[in-house]
Amino acid sequence: MIMKQINLKSRWVWMLVDLLLIYLASYLAWFIRYELRWFRNVETGFYSDLQAYSALFVGLSIVLLLTFNANQVYNIGRSTSWVDEVYRIANGVFVGTIFVMAATFGLRPLAFSRLLFLYDAVLIISFLGLIRGLRRFVESRLRARGINVTNLLIVGAGDIGRAVMRAVFAQPYLGYRVVGFVDNDSVLGVTDIGRFKALGSLSQLDNILESKEIHEVIVTLPWSDQQEISQLVSSCERRGVRARVVPDMFQLNLSRVSVEDLGGIPLIGLKVTRFTESGMLAKRMLDVLVSLSILPFVMPLFLLIALLVRLESAGPIFFTQIRVGRFGKTFKIYKFRSMSVDAESQQHELSQLNQAAAPLFKIPEDPRLTWMGRWLRKSSLDELPQLINVLQGDMSIVGPRPGLPKEVDQYKHWHRQRLDVLPGITGLWQVSGRSDIAFDEMCLLDIYYIENWSLPLDVILILHTIPKVFLGRGAY
Repeated sequence: MIMKQINLKSRWVWMLVDLLLIYLASYLAWFIRYELRWFRNVETGFYSDLQAYSALFVGLSIVLLLTFNANQVYNIGRSTSWVDEVYRIANGVFVGTIFVMAATFGLRPLAFSRLLFLYDAVLIISFLGLIRGLRRFVESRLRARGINVTNLLIVGAGDIGRAVMRAVFAQPYLGYRVVGFVDNDSVLGVTDIGRFKALGSLSQLDNILESKEIHEVIVTLPWSDQQEISQLVSSCERRGVRARVVPDMFQLNLSRVSVEDLGGIPLIGLKVTRFTESGMLAKRMLDVLVSLSILPFVMPLFLLIALLVRLESAGPIFFTQIRVGRFGKTFKIYKFRSMSVDAESQQHELSQLNQAAAPLFKIPEDPRLTWMGRWLRKSSLDELPQLINVLQGDMSIVGPRPGLPKEVDQYKHWHRQRLDVLPGITGLWQVSGRSDIAFDEMCLLDIYYIENWSLPLDVILILHTIPKVFLGRGAY
C-alpha cells in the first residue's frame, strides 16, 4: 500500500532541529548577557567571550537531548496537546540546566554567569515551543488537504465505538480519516452513522484489510470477546497494520472514567460529570452576560428585520414552535418568520424534496421561503429572537439544537443523550458543518460537547460561530 504521508515527526530530524535551536538560544543568551547587558551590568574582570562558553554549550546540548529523550519529547502521539509537549520540553530544560549548573559551579564556581543560564533556559523553551507550534499548524493544513492522514478502521459500533467516532470527528487536527467500521450486530454492522460507513461484520475484516488502504485499527469490543480481540490484533500485525484496543471499562462512559495509581495498583473510578451545579451556574451566568451584551447592539437590526418581515408578506413577524429541551421538557421557541404563513401545512406535500435523513426535514431550495426569509436563513439572523429563550432559561447560547417532539420520538437510544443539557443557539456541529452534516454526525458532536464541556469551550464556539454566520456556510 502506498501511504500518502509526510513524516514531520522523525526523531532524528527533530533532534537535529532542537540541537540547532539550542545553539541559537545559547548564543543569543550570551549576547544578551555580555553585549546588551539587560537587567544587570557585567562587572570589570567578569566579561567572558563566546569562545569561553563554547564547550559549555556543547555539553548543555548533549545533556538536554538526553533529558528530552527521558521526557518522551521525541515520542509525541497525535492526541498529545501542544501544552503537554511544551511541558515535557520545559521539564527537560529545567533538569538539564540544573545538572549542568551543578557540574560547572562545582568545578569552576566563578567562570559562568548564572543569569546567562536563566536566559538560555527561557530562550530554549520559547524556541522549541514555537517551532513545535509551527509544526502543528503545518500539519493541520496538510491534513486538511488529505496529506499526512491515517486511514482508520473502527471495530465495534456500540457506545465505545461511537465515543471514538465522536473524538475523531470533533478533532480533525488529529489527522484520522475513518474508512468505516465493522460490527457483528445485524443492525449496527449494516447501518451507516453519518459519514462513517458500515462495512459489515468482523468476519469480513480480512477482506477489508486486503481491499482497502488501512493504516490503523481501533478495537472497541467488550473484554468478554478477549479471544476474538487477540485474533483480530494478530491479523492486523501480520499485515503491518497498527492495532490498538480501547479498554471496555465494563461499558462505562469513557469521559467519566479516571485511573489512579496506588503503589502500583491501578484504581478505576468515576469522574463527576462536567455539568455540576457550579458548572451549570457558570454557564448560565455566561449566557445572561452574552445575551445582555449583544442585545443593545442588535436591537436596531432586530427592529429593522421585524419591519422588513412585516412589509414583505402578510402574517406574524415571529414564528413560534414547540421544541423539546432539557430532560424532554417542551418550550416555545422564537424565530423571525422566514416562510409563508401556511408553511407547516405544506411540509407533507414537499416530503419528496427532503434531503436530510430522518428525523430531520431540510430542503436546500425550500419553495416555502420568502425572499427575506432566504437571506435570514443564509445569515442565521432568523435565530436572533432565541436570545429571549436564553434569558427565559429555556435555552443556552451553546448547546445541541432543540428538536421537534415528532423528531425526538424517532431518536435512537444514544441520540437521547442530547437532552441531558439545555439546547443552544449554536454548537459544535454548527461550527463544524452546520446544515451540511447528517443527523447522526450532529449527535456525535453534540455528545462530544456534553462530555467535554468547559466554559472556555463555550467561549471558543461562540467566537467560531461569528465567521460562519457572516459567510453563511452550510445554512439553508
